[in-house]
Amino acid sequence: MTEFWEAMKTLVAAGRLVIDRPRGSRHPRYPAIVYPLDYGYLEGTTTVDGGGVDVWRGSLSDEKIVGALCTVDLVKRDAEVKILIGCTEQEIAFVCDFCNEGPMRACLIPRER
Repeated sequence: MTEFWEAMKTLVAAGRLVIDRPRGSRHPRYPAIVYPLDYGYLEGTTTVDGGGVDVWRGSLSDEKIVGALCTVDLVKRDAEVKILIGCTEQEIAFVCDFCNEGPMRACLIPRER
């Protein structure tokens, strides 16, 4: 697993984090959905949906990668990996709950601390 986290760290370091949905903002197409943390993507990366690699950013100032979420979206009919950066245990729980509502399901891959 060490090599996986080192590769993830390299990916994050090479891309600028763009927060396009700040904490407390509403989803552009589904206004009932409110983001519990900053949410964005890594510029210069790509995923199956054509966007950048998704990132959840928490309140910790160190911005260390603390885990990843593997998600399955039954509406979009896709699967993705979302990176968790600088999140407290409580923030990780918020994101997991958020990603397991509605038609999406998520599985947490925690990084050993």
